[in-house]
Amino acid sequence: MAVTDAQTSLRHAFGNVLAFFILILIGVLAFSIRLFSVIKYESVIHEFDPYFNYRVTQFLTKNGIYDFWNWFDDRTWYPLGRVIGGTVYPGLTLTAGTLWWILNSLNIPLSVETVCVFTAPIFSAFASWATYLLTKEVKGTGAGLTAAVLLAMVPSYISRSVAGSYDNEAVAIFALIFTFYLYIKTLNTGSLFYATLNSIAYFYMVCSWGGYTFIINLIPMHALLCIVTGRYSSRLYIAYAPLIVLGTLLAALVPVVGFNAVMTSEHFASFLVFILIHVVALVYYIKGILSPKMFKVAVALVVSGGLAVCFAMIAVLVAMVASSPTMGWSGRSLSLLDPTYASKYIPIIASVSEHQPPTWPSYFMDINVLAFLVPAGIIACFSPLSDASSFVILYIVTSVYFSGVMVRLMLVLAPAACILSGIALSQAFDVFTRSIKLQLPSLSVDSPVDAGDASSESVVPDDTVKTDKTEDTQKERTSKKSRSRKSSSESVEKPPSKLQIKKRLSVLPLETSIIAIVLLVFLGAFYVVHSVWAAAEAYSAPSIVLTSHSHDGLHVFDDFREAYAWLSHNTEVDDKVASWWDYGYQTTAMANRTVIVDNNTWNNTHIATVGTAMSSPEKAAWEIFHSLDVKYVLVVFGGLVGYPSDDINKFLWMVRIGGGVFPHIKEPDYLRDGQYRIDNMATPTMLNCLMYKLSYYRFVETDGKAFDRVRRTEIGKKYFKLTHFEEVFTTHHWMVRIYKLKPPKNRIRGKTKKSKSKANPKTVSKRKELKRNPF
Repeated sequence: MAVTDAQTSLRHAFGNVLAFFILILIGVLAFSIRLFSVIKYESVIHEFDPYFNYRVTQFLTKNGIYDFWNWFDDRTWYPLGRVIGGTVYPGLTLTAGTLWWILNSLNIPLSVETVCVFTAPIFSAFASWATYLLTKEVKGTGAGLTAAVLLAMVPSYISRSVAGSYDNEAVAIFALIFTFYLYIKTLNTGSLFYATLNSIAYFYMVCSWGGYTFIINLIPMHALLCIVTGRYSSRLYIAYAPLIVLGTLLAALVPVVGFNAVMTSEHFASFLVFILIHVVALVYYIKGILSPKMFKVAVALVVSGGLAVCFAMIAVLVAMVASSPTMGWSGRSLSLLDPTYASKYIPIIASVSEHQPPTWPSYFMDINVLAFLVPAGIIACFSPLSDASSFVILYIVTSVYFSGVMVRLMLVLAPAACILSGIALSQAFDVFTRSIKLQLPSLSVDSPVDAGDASSESVVPDDTVKTDKTEDTQKERTSKKSRSRKSSSESVEKPPSKLQIKKRLSVLPLETSIIAIVLLVFLGAFYVVHSVWAAAEAYSAPSIVLTSHSHDGLHVFDDFREAYAWLSHNTEVDDKVASWWDYGYQTTAMANRTVIVDNNTWNNTHIATVGTAMSSPEKAAWEIFHSLDVKYVLVVFGGLVGYPSDDINKFLWMVRIGGGVFPHIKEPDYLRDGQYRIDNMATPTMLNCLMYKLSYYRFVETDGKAFDRVRRTEIGKKYFKLTHFEEVFTTHHWMVRIYKLKPPKNRIRGKTKKSKSKANPKTVSKRKELKRNPF
């Protein structure tokens, strides 16, 4: 027995060391697969929102944390401005700033931009390790390693964590998975230490991303599920109660959250379950100290008192919620609960492409073969069903629903899909390899059962171990025939154990097991190839630098940086630039100019004002921009090179958002028989609006036909002049066009008096009405 124990401990030690080195390789894989953007292009910040985070991180490293909390940014949302410290989730900024400070303290002089570029790949490795820890608590080390390597390569997570994707999700997904791990760890151990760490991890998640509301609703749902199914225990109480108390107090310290942690409907479910779990805990406590008769009386009192408290709390919450027009829910939360809400009432949310429902091909693109392995993982979690496995099942069910509402939330689905797929693959390999071991003669000579499983689970007792040396010598002297007879008689007399019966029943045919393993290997190889392709081609290109392949080679479109550089070098520091809100962050960060609106979208009226100006005729638009002290207008146009994400394709959202605030803007005025057209069948309102003129001004000079390669048609109005705007810069590929507002005309007093003296009072009043600013 001592030899067997030593072998078992040695095997466990070797397994732990091997798992450690495998985790290091998984971390290297997660980091390196996200470097295609730097290798193929350059070390540059991607997309739109990351530029604001980069600008804030620059301010933090330069001025310190106290100035960061009190920073009032007057270069955004002119003339309103924005309080940065109270309107931003600081987790990403503080994390990157801390990394930059540590590296510079170690005399590693990296720039802030370099640290920002590589923050997401670093935390993707951390997320893979957190996935290993979480899955290990559910189904063991093998499932944990499989889930970790799947998450390291899943395309959905790669899309938001490539090098240069400096967005909140870069660190938030790690915080999400690590919070879930600590919750399950506390649930399995009942340790108050892990419960405290869980609250701290939840605090980091609150600092990092607004998606923390998913955690504060999923964990109460699981606690309620355990209570309803009769799985309440003291471990559940320790895992849940400290998280709600300490986690809510810490969340209220984040300025952007503040009292919303206790005042909004997203958090009320956690408080109701918090009351319920205390009522259940009190009932279990009373049951342990009272007799059955007294317990029935006490339960009646406790349940009635608990119900009274619950009804009182519900009444208070209903009164608070009823006073809010949105019932205490935020616009994005209502859009998740009712997918049609945003399109009906909040077009600014519906206009974002990330908030649209996904298509079926997007699931195959973002999670690939994991979509087929998830059902098998759910079945594996039911055998046996534990508190940890029930949490994973609840996680995948809720994440599938939310990912079906918003394509952005595919990012939340990815860890759950990787966890369940890792469990499915691990269980499948376990069954197939055991079947092969039990049927191959070379592996089954020593024992009829799996040696590895026998050593780790249970050892079948053998009477021959207790014999003396004399009996051993007598056995050696016996003939082979008598030995075989004795072994056969022992096998007949001794019935097979339950473990042997169970493993014999789970044995599959040898050929079937080999073919299944080969198919699983091919499935994994296909997943690896697809993930590498997605990382290298689909998600590595930065949106600020575009490329296209044609018969004459690779073409690079660097028009955005060309336009921002022109603004930075050819305009005054105090000049105001108007554009659609998509380009506000980049204009402020790269051109260092004041913008009217940006990607924060906190003021719908201000955005509607810009949308109204773009939808109005040239003179009315000039008056609106002039009233906002705008000097330059920037539009993005892709008709020449075929860039589909230009302002003409976004124009109907400008009309809808502007019309939601200013009723004289009506969407049907821009449609011909319900169709959006820019050709000769377009409506006069469309052909005369400012967006059409700024996009297609001098476009006929490019090819003589004015053929729009995005809309695949010739434009309707080819020859026109601008009276209130002048073109000052157009990039090389016509993707960005910048116009300057002409100054107001000088008034000539003599002519003005003469015209006033001769004019009829009625015509004067009509002219005043015409000159009135529609805004």
